[in-house]
Amino acid sequence: MPATQPATELTIADLLTGDVHLASPPNLYFELCRAADDPAATSENLAGIIGNDPNLCGRLLKIVNSAYFGLPGQIRTISRAITIIGIDELRTLVLGTLIIDKFSALPGGLPSMHAYWRNCLNCALLARSIGRYLHNAAGKEALFVCGLLHEIGQLVFYLRIPELARDVALQAEAGSIDAIQAEQKLLGFDHYQAGAALARLWRLPDIIAETIASHCDPLMADTYPQESAIVSLA
Repeated sequence: MPATQPATELTIADLLTGDVHLASPPNLYFELCRAADDPAATSENLAGIIGNDPNLCGRLLKIVNSAYFGLPGQIRTISRAITIIGIDELRTLVLGTLIIDKFSALPGGLPSMHAYWRNCLNCALLARSIGRYLHNAAGKEALFVCGLLHEIGQLVFYLRIPELARDVALQAEAGSIDAIQAEQKLLGFDHYQAGAALARLWRLPDIIAETIASHCDPLMADTYPQESAIVSLA
C-alpha cells in the first residue's frame, strides 16, 4: 500500500462484485476437470460436456485446426481433438476461451484482445518450457495456465474502469513511474492484486492466485515460490 492516499476510494471488491457476468466462475471448465479426473471417463464423455456449449465447440475446433497446432488434416470433432492433443491441452484451451468470452466487450481504445492473448500465450509457453527444464513438480499444464492468466487483472481494469486504465497507461508512457506504481497511486492496489482476487473468487487452483499475486516479487509467495519465479521470468 503506498504511503500517499490513492486518488479514488474504489476497492477490488467493487470491481469484482459490480458485474454479475464477471463474478460468475467458468463452471463448464470445472465440470470438465471433474470429469477428466475420473479414470473411467472417455473422450466421448468429455466431448459431451463441451458439446453443451455449441459456440465453444466451434471456437475450440477453430483453434485446434489453426497453424499453432500444425496438425495434419482437419479435426472435425471435439472427441477427435482430445485424442490428438490430449485432455490437458484441451481443458486449458477451454479455460482460456471461456475467459476471453467474459472480456469480449472491452471499450475501444484499449489494447486488443488479440495482442493481449498473444503476449499471455507467449508467457504460458515459456513458463511451461522453463518448468519442464527445471523438472518443476507443479506440472506443465499448471504452469501454462498460470502464464496464460497472469495478466487477467488488466482485463478487469479495462472492462470495469477503462478511463482509469487509460490514465495508468498515460502515466506509464510519460516515464515518470511504471504501470504498477501508477495503479497504486490512482487506486491503492494494482492489477496483479485484482487478478489474484478474481482467481480466488472463481475458486481457481491456489497456484494460479499465488503466482498472480506475487508476480512482481516471487519471494512473497508462501506455497509456490518457484512457480511464481518461473511465471515472472517467462
